[in-house]
Amino acid sequence: MDTFTKLEALDTHVYLLTLNRPSSANALSSGLLDELEETLKDIQRRPEIRVLLITGSGNKAFSAGADLKERAEMGEKEVLAAVEKIGSTFRLLETLSIPTIAVMNGAAYGGGLELALACDIRFMSSSAKAGLTETSLAIIPGAGGTQRLPRLIGPGKAKAMIYSAKPVEADKAHAIGLVEYVYEPQFLLSEAKDFACAIARNAPTALKQAKKAIQEGLDTDLEAGLKIEHSCYEVTIPTKDRLEGLNAFKEKRKPDYKGE
Repeated sequence: MDTFTKLEALDTHVYLLTLNRPSSANALSSGLLDELEETLKDIQRRPEIRVLLITGSGNKAFSAGADLKERAEMGEKEVLAAVEKIGSTFRLLETLSIPTIAVMNGAAYGGGLELALACDIRFMSSSAKAGLTETSLAIIPGAGGTQRLPRLIGPGKAKAMIYSAKPVEADKAHAIGLVEYVYEPQFLLSEAKDFACAIARNAPTALKQAKKAIQEGLDTDLEAGLKIEHSCYEVTIPTKDRLEGLNAFKEKRKPDYKGE
């Protein structure tokens, strides 16, 4: 039986999830989405996983998006259900309590870029391209692209990308704020891993509450956002990790956070 996703530990608390359909440019088939959904649910239940990296297998594609061969065999209702499935899976990724990093090792088109947009941070290969190409296929981005992209890079730049359906190269993706980091292909994964390990050394509860404060605060006004921040801060106060952080600072050593 084929396995369309692969989860492996890169470090004690850093895991890599790989989309594993290299012969199909890691396209988002129904089988891959089913596996991805179950894997994400499993990750949420595993406290040892503190940071998640997501990449594509091979060196050509992160993900080409929807599986158009599969899509061509569907009726209208099936297409709508398939798009809804992609969207709900990406929402599951977006709402993971831990930090997530897209490692865009190759082309990220359509749903492939929408998957990266559902992550917290994006690393991109200098040889890769990314775009929401749906209007060239007489549809629109349907798994969050029209909502997450303008929130990330601003409405004008998002409209330019979506209306034109033209992919952007890595340098431009970085310049417009679509991705946070760009590296040469041979260094991409190691740089992303090092960054993830730096995150994972910090207190797990603090990371989760920081993510919650940012995510929930973005969808409201400043006054409400500050209240969200305060309530998230409160969660960290009674933790053993907070006391460990203070003691480590006093004793001039690195803290050993347990997530307690």
